[in-house]
Amino acid sequence: MKNQQEILIDKAVLFFKRGDFSLGYRTLLDAALHTDNVTIFKKVIEFVKNYESYDTEDKSSLITDFENCANTVKEIPIPNKNLIGKTILEGNNLVKEYGKSKFVLGPVSVELKKGDIYGLVGENGNGKTTLLTMLASLIKNSAGNLSYHFSEGYKDHYDLKSKLVYIPQRTGVWYGSVIDNLKFALVHHGVTGEKNELLVYMMIARFGLWKYKDLKWKELSSGYKMRFELARTLLRRPEIVLLDEPLANLDILAQQIILEDLKMLAKSHVNPIAMVFSSQQLYEVEKVSDKVIYLRNGKPSEELNLEGEEGNQLIIELDTQSSREEIEQNFDESQLEKIEFNGGVYILYFKKDIAFNTVLSIIAKNDLSIQYIRDISKSTRRFFVY
Repeated sequence: MKNQQEILIDKAVLFFKRGDFSLGYRTLLDAALHTDNVTIFKKVIEFVKNYESYDTEDKSSLITDFENCANTVKEIPIPNKNLIGKTILEGNNLVKEYGKSKFVLGPVSVELKKGDIYGLVGENGNGKTTLLTMLASLIKNSAGNLSYHFSEGYKDHYDLKSKLVYIPQRTGVWYGSVIDNLKFALVHHGVTGEKNELLVYMMIARFGLWKYKDLKWKELSSGYKMRFELARTLLRRPEIVLLDEPLANLDILAQQIILEDLKMLAKSHVNPIAMVFSSQQLYEVEKVSDKVIYLRNGKPSEELNLEGEEGNQLIIELDTQSSREEIEQNFDESQLEKIEFNGGVYILYFKKDIAFNTVLSIIAKNDLSIQYIRDISKSTRRFFVY
């Protein structure tokens, strides 16, 4: 029976053979990093150099090299530590009060387990950053209890900050090149010499920074600055990562890659990470999150766990050039409850037991022209359409 590491490597090979080169490449690098083996790092970096400079349409030789590299990584046994699902952070009835502004966050209760990804959504000014910085122990809670349960505990505040990392939306300016900064960060955490250089190269490759490793802060786009921050963070092997708006100012492709990476890293069978990240990109948050915390006026909304008739109602977001009257003509009174127009799109509320597939069939049958349609019945998006 294959262990989790072997399954991961087989997935990497399958992705690569199918032409999902970037995903296969990153998956293999994750598997190689699990080994923490200098010999493996050297072997993989040889492949990385080939991969990053490969410019021939015929990928057959590259695939062969990838398989050989993967088989080498597979030779190193990696025990499954069974860490996913272990509670690492508990926050009970957390409250933060700001006297001058009269704003109060909470009470909020959170239980984070290794491998969990929590999404944090809400309109600006509702306490997302406050909650993240409170969980990061950067600000003190006014009430409630916050505790951490790291694998080996923690000795002091500095040790806590090694195991718990907060990445703000606007990160600080750094000087020198990408690679020099990453090497320095790793020296700061006690890794020097040959292993320092190899680990940094591995992390540079893992986060798509290979061609940018000699660039300085001002020469990087927002997307690559975020990748740098993730690389620097992961070199520290944290157990909890808290990210404030990591998708801000990124294009759609960059957002998808970052989200994919966050999920891959959080669900690692060797070093699973508990993550909480805030974002205005509601659908993207929901795609990767195990749970979504929606803050309204500083308090978590219970509406996310709707039950009963209201929770079963179909709500659709529709972008179309058709008028309200034309939309209404496609549905009879027994199906459509109401229509609202908000933010350039229509929000359609259907009566109980109307299925999404039924609506799609009606739209197709009547040849209604649409640019975009999405079922938001269970999405936090439904709280932003009023």
